[in-house]
Amino acid sequence: METTGLTDLQVNGYAGVDFNDAALTADALDRALAAMLRSNVTTCLPTLITAPEPTLSARLAALDEAVAASRLGSRMVPGFHLEGPFLNPTPGYAGCHPAAAMVAPDAELLDRLTRNLRRPVLLLTLAPERPGALNLIARARAAGMAVAMGHTAADRAITGQAATAGVTLSTHLGNALPQPQPKFLNPLMAQLTEDRLHASFIADGIHIPPDALKVLLRAKTLDRSILVTDATAAAAAPPGLYAFAGMTIEHTPDGSVRVPGSAVLAGSALCLDQAVRNLVAWGLADARVALAMASTHPNALLAPALSHHGIALPVTRAGWTSDLQPAGMPCFAAR
Repeated sequence: METTGLTDLQVNGYAGVDFNDAALTADALDRALAAMLRSNVTTCLPTLITAPEPTLSARLAALDEAVAASRLGSRMVPGFHLEGPFLNPTPGYAGCHPAAAMVAPDAELLDRLTRNLRRPVLLLTLAPERPGALNLIARARAAGMAVAMGHTAADRAITGQAATAGVTLSTHLGNALPQPQPKFLNPLMAQLTEDRLHASFIADGIHIPPDALKVLLRAKTLDRSILVTDATAAAAAPPGLYAFAGMTIEHTPDGSVRVPGSAVLAGSALCLDQAVRNLVAWGLADARVALAMASTHPNALLAPALSHHGIALPVTRAGWTSDLQPAGMPCFAAR
């Protein structure tokens, strides 16, 4: 079977490399991207999480410089995903993000963070219930960003307002939710019922149990569902301790990645080709649809932002065997 290469909209690091490191080098980025290629990922949005403005600015500058100086960055990294700092700081919603660094949506702050980048921020995740969010959504869309909601306590009314303002995606839906939640009136149900939103899911069997993912996919529909990894430096790497955005995280033998000594998940060790295989193995989608959820679906969601910036994704070919093993390295086709 031949498809386009896979696209990961949310990847914080890979193969021992933390993309949130202000000392990130082009060589380190190339090692991570080469490892991603081995899982047939040919396009990704390196993702930076919440941090104080000076720290986040330094991390974005280092990532942007590494992409520009790297061998693979120009072909595999069309832009970045900024997940924060405009999120909900309430325990549970914040996840492993530093709540103290979260701020109300601020268009001037977003402009300061992004104005000098060679590569654009193509995807912004925010919490639409925060004051000023609807204005920032409009400003971000006008600047050529796709906007997602995540780490959010938004109710049905606010979710609808966010979709009207231009939000098109729920980031890692089903996660970053405190327990317990009201049975029906909760942010998960609000986003599932909003048909204007696509949703990304981390299909590692840890963030969402397979039976629960089956229900979420039925509600959102396969056509509006996207597979992401939320990978950290622990992806494609053995169990152990890793750096992530100034934190230490632990990749445990059960495959989870957590804040050491706690139950708090801190990204994942998932590779995107494994997410595709998981969906098929769990009987949640056939191979062609599962592959589309990790390729053509995210590409379509990014298309308006890419068009705004005049960016064309490289044409790629990726081969898969009948048991969904990547059939060799993906090739960049001639443009």
